[in-house]
Amino acid sequence: MLLVYTHKITPRVKFAFKHLCTRILGIPVSFTTTIETFIAHDSLKMSYTKQALGGEIFVRSHDLLFEQGLSDPDLNVSKWEETKCFFFNGDKSAMPYDIFAASFYLLSRYEEYLPHVKDEYGRYEAKESLGYRHNFLKQPVVDIWAYKFKAVLKTHYPDYKFEERDYMIKPVIDVPSPYEFRLKGLMRTFGGTLKDLFALRFKKIYYRYMVLFGLKRDPYDSFKYILNKQKQTPYKFHFFFLIGDYSTYDKSVSVFRKDFVSLIKSVADYCKVGLKVSYFAIEDQDILKTEKLRMEGIINTSLIESRNSFSKLNLPDLYRNLVELEVQDDYTMGYVNELGFRAGTCTPFFFYDLDYEVQTPLRVNSYHVIDSALLKNASLLDKKESLQYIINQVKRVNGEFVPVFHNYTFSGLGRWKDFKELFNIILDSTDDEN
Repeated sequence: MLLVYTHKITPRVKFAFKHLCTRILGIPVSFTTTIETFIAHDSLKMSYTKQALGGEIFVRSHDLLFEQGLSDPDLNVSKWEETKCFFFNGDKSAMPYDIFAASFYLLSRYEEYLPHVKDEYGRYEAKESLGYRHNFLKQPVVDIWAYKFKAVLKTHYPDYKFEERDYMIKPVIDVPSPYEFRLKGLMRTFGGTLKDLFALRFKKIYYRYMVLFGLKRDPYDSFKYILNKQKQTPYKFHFFFLIGDYSTYDKSVSVFRKDFVSLIKSVADYCKVGLKVSYFAIEDQDILKTEKLRMEGIINTSLIESRNSFSKLNLPDLYRNLVELEVQDDYTMGYVNELGFRAGTCTPFFFYDLDYEVQTPLRVNSYHVIDSALLKNASLLDKKESLQYIINQVKRVNGEFVPVFHNYTFSGLGRWKDFKELFNIILDSTDDEN
């Protein structure tokens, strides 16, 4: 166990240290404000305060973890060996930066509480973030910092046996609509036909009716292919089905269609199934509760996972609603137009509510690659290189890689032509020789 001496034990201190030390490095951590207790401890120990006590591992603390509410911290991002960091703390510290305060800043999404410009859907954009502006978005910097701290511990405690974790994948399959043409009803089919007719999309009209007459498979119906892939890997896929009401933003099949319900049940036999929260449920807890109960009625168990429509994340309200409804895991944290690490980590972490200064039970599983962001690369080679770069970043710290693909991504049509191959790269990345 690592014992940390500090002048004040705050919820922020506990949150930051437990993520870096326990969740990333596998080291249990405890805290004390009593010097005698600290001196008597005969295993890993360090001080996190303004002045060193003696010859112990000392990391000079920034004020951020001892504050409450929001302030305007001075963020001077600097190069640090192969990565970057901020909150420089001088040469007398065992580490040149307060990685615990810096990690808290990124994990709590502190910057998303500060004034910023949103996109047309009300989303926080990558270009607003510190990581994007200072070119470290594509590194899991929090995990990298944790491993630098581990190196310091190893130097001081060479006989201590540190745990080692393994690289893992958590593939996410987002299902905004299970079918492009099937189960849409007479009015939507007629309206879609007219729309295609006026746009002179005759090929799509032909394809639509070939599907409706049972002569072709619906292009969005890739579930048999995905489930076959699931059977080939020990890592569970996480499916998120949209079952909210039809609206301007969400246009799935009606959840009252028996075939749709049967599909969800069959997927749940092999994979983890969660709720894709509809656009309006993100803002309205009553709608969210209705959708949660609907999904629980289908899968016959408690709903524990969710992911938001359009990857929209309005902090802290949506996360508070999920906590209140006892949802355990969220998979919304990420950027739809950029690859990388929105919260600076590839290790799941708990949502910290900055308004109430408390760590909540909601686990945040940030995603690092989404199919829409890969489309920014024109060629297949560029897509492969971008994907492999992020995979390698996660592998270097033995983290959890979370990619997001949609069911229509596997259609192989148009811009999605090569995405099955990209998905296979992800599945193969867990092989020992990679």
